[in-house]
Amino acid sequence: MGNFIEEIIEKDLREGKVKEIVTRFPPEPNGYLHIGHAKSICLNYYGTAVKYGGKCNLRFDDTNPVKEDDEFVQSIINDVKWLGWQGDVYFASDYFDIMYETAVKLIKKDKAYVDDITPEQMHDLRGTLTTPGTETKNRYRPVEESLKLFEDMKNGKVADGALVLRAKIDMASPNINMRDPIIYRVLKATHHRQGDKWCVYPMYDFAHPIEDAVEGVTHSICTLEFEDHRPLYDWVLKEGEFKNPPHQYEFARLNLERTIMSKRYLKKLVDEKFVDGWDDPRMPTIAGMRRRGYTPSSLREFCERIGVAKANSEVELSQLESCIRDELNVTADRAMAVLKPLELVITNRPDGFRETVSVEVNPNAPEKGERKVEFSNRIYIESDDFSLNPPPKYKRLVKGGAVRLKGAYIIRCTGCDEENGEVKRVYAEIVEGSKSGEDNSGVKAKGVIHWVDADTAVDMKVNLYDSLLLPYDGVHEEFSQRLNPLSRVTLNAKGEAELGKARPLTSFQFIRQGYFCRDSKSEGVVYNRIVSLKDGYKK
Repeated sequence: MGNFIEEIIEKDLREGKVKEIVTRFPPEPNGYLHIGHAKSICLNYYGTAVKYGGKCNLRFDDTNPVKEDDEFVQSIINDVKWLGWQGDVYFASDYFDIMYETAVKLIKKDKAYVDDITPEQMHDLRGTLTTPGTETKNRYRPVEESLKLFEDMKNGKVADGALVLRAKIDMASPNINMRDPIIYRVLKATHHRQGDKWCVYPMYDFAHPIEDAVEGVTHSICTLEFEDHRPLYDWVLKEGEFKNPPHQYEFARLNLERTIMSKRYLKKLVDEKFVDGWDDPRMPTIAGMRRRGYTPSSLREFCERIGVAKANSEVELSQLESCIRDELNVTADRAMAVLKPLELVITNRPDGFRETVSVEVNPNAPEKGERKVEFSNRIYIESDDFSLNPPPKYKRLVKGGAVRLKGAYIIRCTGCDEENGEVKRVYAEIVEGSKSGEDNSGVKAKGVIHWVDADTAVDMKVNLYDSLLLPYDGVHEEFSQRLNPLSRVTLNAKGEAELGKARPLTSFQFIRQGYFCRDSKSEGVVYNRIVSLKDGYKK
């Protein structure tokens, strides 16, 4: 059974109300897209246009030149194409002439008037949910006077904020959005596409239905916060006398635990340099998630799993992580990396000793076979894989104990160098005849640990990421009070030679560590952890 949007579309097609499904994704170019926008893209494109043989327009809501920038336009185009979208690109500013003409039509019909009300007066006269609003003295301004003033506004003869154009609807409406809303304001700002052509700009609630109508959109799908705006959407189309008007439908937006989903707050993080930019791998932006190592298919799978609903809810972060983990478990090659290196010297092999051992490239892709890895008498192991005072059931290396090195030999610890209680170096011997795949030593090691050859190891930095927000404690409501100081921990690590050759955005499973992706912007060898190996999502 499909979701409620699919049910509406299938009914409209079945009854012949529409012949071709046309949807749109209408971002404002005032920031980068985030994971919440990915849900909208997947619904409007894959879930409707692709599924029903229609089309989905990318349309920029560029009606506020103060906040908009071509950088954001290009980033949005890149992001939606990366997610797989194909279609036509439009701009709200393409329709400014039509919007202006529609506003003039409303004035002539005595459905709009010019007002000199201030924002403070607007607030005071608007009323409340239980009391009606109050009409201003200008509500009955003569049509010809409003036409002249609106033209003056357009021609730059009016100061910013001095006059507004308001729709004349109903100041006693129970829906506050219908109490003579502002539909045009004076704004003398340079537009990123129109330059200085316009001195008046339409409000979103006025512009959006007109854009949909001009483009022939059949199903205008938006999030729940626009539900109370739908009567105004319909009013603009009716009074603007648009033929075959589109219809608006609302669905629940994505709320992801411990994740900032407000573009305004994300911009604040960027501006105040808490993060390194819009594509910082900690950011929930599509650009940040791409840099961290998420794939288009994993985001599409996530949007498919969470579905489309009418009620708001919060999705567990582990559900998102499960999608990329399931994919990389199949596709990512395995590699060895030591995040907290501890040197280990093999004492029963001479300096200069060298051989190669074989490790499986990907157990889920046997056709990839094995990869040769250098092995000498000096290697690095994880500092956590050796203990002087091991806890119960510890199955790694201890004095006198034995472990197997992944793909290589069983080794037995013979001692270590200590300094102020800290282990600086470990010594061990190879158990003869214990080479992996050829073992006839008769020795059984309790555990297997990974390692990196010291002579050929690649120096690299590894970023371990956590959520930007700390878990909600029931007290701190503001996001700035919940910022996680450990959202990024950087380690100086050692990796096998293969990791230094990989191209940016290549992902690996670091054996026993997690899934990591080579960073696309940093100098040197830098890897970002995408997700851990453990799946916390209970399917």
